[in-house]
Amino acid sequence: MKPTTAEELASRAQELMLFGPGDLQEVWAELGGQNVPLEALGAALVRRELLTSYQLERLLRGDRNGFFFGSAKILYQVGAGSFARVYRARNVDTLATIAVKVLRSRFSADQEKCKAFRREGEMGRLLRHPNIVAIEDVGQQNNTSYITMEFVEGQTLRELVRIRGAVDVPHAVDILAQMLAGLDYAHRRGLTHRDLKASNVLVSATGRAKLVDFGLAGVDAATGDKSLGKMEQPRTIDYATLEKLAGMKDDSLRSDIFFLGTIAYLAFSGKPALKETRDRAERGDPRRYTSITPLHSAAPDVPRDIVDVVTRMTALDPMERWQTVADVQRALEPLVEKYCRAGGAASPAAPASATLPTASASGPSAAPGRGAVMVVEAGEKPQGVLRQLFGGMGYRVLLTENPQRALGRFSATPLPADCLVISAQNLGEAALEAFNRLSSDHFYSAVPAILLVGPRQADLASRALTDERRKTAMMPMKPADMAGLLEAIART
Repeated sequence: MKPTTAEELASRAQELMLFGPGDLQEVWAELGGQNVPLEALGAALVRRELLTSYQLERLLRGDRNGFFFGSAKILYQVGAGSFARVYRARNVDTLATIAVKVLRSRFSADQEKCKAFRREGEMGRLLRHPNIVAIEDVGQQNNTSYITMEFVEGQTLRELVRIRGAVDVPHAVDILAQMLAGLDYAHRRGLTHRDLKASNVLVSATGRAKLVDFGLAGVDAATGDKSLGKMEQPRTIDYATLEKLAGMKDDSLRSDIFFLGTIAYLAFSGKPALKETRDRAERGDPRRYTSITPLHSAAPDVPRDIVDVVTRMTALDPMERWQTVADVQRALEPLVEKYCRAGGAASPAAPASATLPTASASGPSAAPGRGAVMVVEAGEKPQGVLRQLFGGMGYRVLLTENPQRALGRFSATPLPADCLVISAQNLGEAALEAFNRLSSDHFYSAVPAILLVGPRQADLASRALTDERRKTAMMPMKPADMAGLLEAIART
């Protein structure tokens, strides 16, 4: 049942333990009492960061479930796939930021898929490696299966390449070496991935590559394609097609190497080795695997010794492929020395903070300094757009919905980010007020900032106090233009 008054909304939020009674008293005092419009209370709760826009939207719809999974308090959705949605969350016990993967509701009645989802999650809990996303908890709540795991500030390799194009050689070699390190660790413990693809590789804003979703291919085991035969070991239709074509049944070790090779191919060339499609018939078509354009043709500038390694990884005949991940690592080791350490990228053994990924020659450049921006924006979808924009340029993105809270954080030393980005598209006058305070208060004189405005906010933009360190930007803006603006501010 949807709340119709501010008091009903407050009661529902407290009943669900989204915040405490003391917090609510401060909000009532700010609003001058409880006899206020429902919208006013909702805006105040979001402004004070007691609720996220995602939580508020669910409350206003009358939802009672989906706010907590185990000890994870859901903040907002950050991604979605065919079988599950992924949320950013906070562990209510440790206050750590975590990710929660929730099996889609349409599979809740499918006991086999639920069982496979939880079983593979439990298997993933056994893996603890710097290049594998750590799974913390697996459970079921309100007839929904979920997995909680480490949260990675960054983006998938697929998103990275889609925004930037090909990754420069030193960092692509570094990413490949890190993926191999994680995969070798898993293989040595008897666990294959069975669903390696660029969207299952996360690249943090500091350059750390992590494999995710080990073993979850079991959820995709029901291919519905009888020509592939019954799969004794659950794997995706892509793996099943490759193995049927090569005449090797359940060849998961070498299949993992093949598909990791296609990920490397994408990183070096900016182009997919296999035609990207969701159509199951096309994914199961043998011609998809026999018509791969050679890497040296797709990316002529990639050095020959790198091409040779990737080409052997993606050999159709499994006997011509590298037989183990350790074999690939031995072949790649001199290339890591040659291209990464000489070219400036960190080695896989380096700490995560040692490197920040730089853009390809055709893409926007990486962030200066610590490579972080704090973004002030309200609303789940607008936040997602800005997170993708700045994350795609290699920045670590900090998010808040409260302009005054952001100013408070920038009053500390050292600064929490290299630039404060305040979006007026949803915050309006509140955003302008915070932005202008940066110029009018000498305490913030060293803080670089950008005020983002929409096409219909020309009047608001005209009232912004700008200078060499404070600029306005009309949205939407191309990543290259935004990168140039950020660099110009950093140089002042």
